[in-house]
Amino acid sequence: MKITKGVKDLCAEAEKEIENIAIESALELANDPNVQLVDIRDVRELERDGQVPGALHAPRDMLEFWVDPDSPYYREVFGQDKKYVLFCAGGLRSALATKRLQDMGFGPVAHVVGGYGAWKQAGGPTEARPTKKG
Repeated sequence: MKITKGVKDLCAEAEKEIENIAIESALELANDPNVQLVDIRDVRELERDGQVPGALHAPRDMLEFWVDPDSPYYREVFGQDKKYVLFCAGGLRSALATKRLQDMGFGPVAHVVGGYGAWKQAGGPTEARPTKKG
């Protein structure tokens, strides 16, 4: 089977229709009480690479379920009157996820260009993910 549209194409299309936030702006937004940073990386990435203090972890594979009030997996944190700014490791998954949430009518929502990698490179604060006991 030949793929006619790759991931990079899908991400480029999504970025034309969503709000893309440069890392410099994302660093400023981290302290805004009206903004919730949302880390959609896999838990293993957080454990390996660290996390952004105060960011909400919402795994990519559960995101649509967590934002939908009619879903049995709904999380009330997504019902707040805030802007949700998604990021992943490099900005590809978060672009696609932001587009998907926007298509669902959820928002305001945006994504961080360059993701966690850009965050770390720009000197953004990080911390180790606490280990679970038991």
